[in-house]
Amino acid sequence: MSDIEETITENIAKSLAEIPHPSLPKGSNIYGSTKIFPDYQASEGQSYFTLIHGIAHESSVSFVAILQATRALRKGFESAIYFYGPGAMNCMDTRGFPTTGDSAFPGEQNINDSLKTFIAEGGTVFCCRFGLSLHGLREEDLIEGVIPAHPLDVQDAVIHYANKGAIINSTYNL
Repeated sequence: MSDIEETITENIAKSLAEIPHPSLPKGSNIYGSTKIFPDYQASEGQSYFTLIHGIAHESSVSFVAILQATRALRKGFESAIYFYGPGAMNCMDTRGFPTTGDSAFPGEQNINDSLKTFIAEGGTVFCCRFGLSLHGLREEDLIEGVIPAHPLDVQDAVIHYANKGAIINSTYNL
């Protein structure tokens, strides 16, 4: 072994020994658990509207927005999600490898499963037809219960839910 390689090997051992691992045993609390705000529940007739312009699996923004819309639904809000632009990809029931519905990696079906849960629990999901067309996606491949919508409906849906006094959560990623 050369002097350089011996020095590197010694430095690796020294680096690994500097901080013991694991530094804390599994189950250790490293964050507090105090909830700051009240656990609000919907008042009669309140709505929660989510816009998603995020690409499936490219960031957590789409998945987290679905989870937030589901939480709002469970709090009693009339909850709707509108997927537009590249967000339309989130609504496809043809996701999977090697066959549809399979998970080539853990979590590949998270978005599909979460949308199906949202719909089954009474949530409304719209998907822009233009967003589908931008990516060559077929309307017949949408998750069952997803409502195909005209491109001009995006703005009018925002106006509709704003007129109802809805909480509007707009998510976006490039």
